[in-house]
Amino acid sequence: MILKNFVVFEGIDGSGTSTQMKMLKERSQGKKIAFTAEPSENSTGKFLRSVLSGKEKVSPQTAAYLFAADRAEHLWGQGGIVDQTKNGLTVVSDRYLFSNLAYQGVTCGEELPKLLNSPFPLPQLLFFFDISAEKSLERVEKRGEAKEIYESVEFLKNTAIRYRNIISEYKKTADSKMRIIEIDATLSKEKISDLIWNEILPIINS
Repeated sequence: MILKNFVVFEGIDGSGTSTQMKMLKERSQGKKIAFTAEPSENSTGKFLRSVLSGKEKVSPQTAAYLFAADRAEHLWGQGGIVDQTKNGLTVVSDRYLFSNLAYQGVTCGEELPKLLNSPFPLPQLLFFFDISAEKSLERVEKRGEAKEIYESVEFLKNTAIRYRNIISEYKKTADSKMRIIEIDATLSKEKISDLIWNEILPIINS
């Protein structure tokens, strides 16, 4: 199932999704568009952020369940993504189920994340920001912020591989009407912004 007017940015930490969300937000002022991210701002999402920071400890399997629970509320909760699209908004999310499949696919295997995410609709448009683990981690370190639990070069290498495999699988799915745009995340942020704008504008204006 495809959720119309729903757009997702995906990529490993440091790939530039957050930067492009900010640029798109500035560029689309006055348009019927909403911006969100996962983990969400709901209680589940706030707990997950404390897990990602290392303040809370949970098993990899528990993390997979938590991400899926947060996603369910993010989608179907009152005022969530589904409600917003029904009200005529284009919703853009920084991360969605593909992150769960990639990151938790590394930590606890492929089967559990696939099972937990199987009920969720796919976005109409997916932007995948492709970048090497080394380059992404270099960007993360330049931020000067405390690293999250997944921000190590070996983990991000494995996650990048999982991401590419996931994207490849979805591109081969004959019944998937989700449009996938792969982005070289080493391009200038201005070039990437233009590419995104040209792809997303027809959806915003539809």
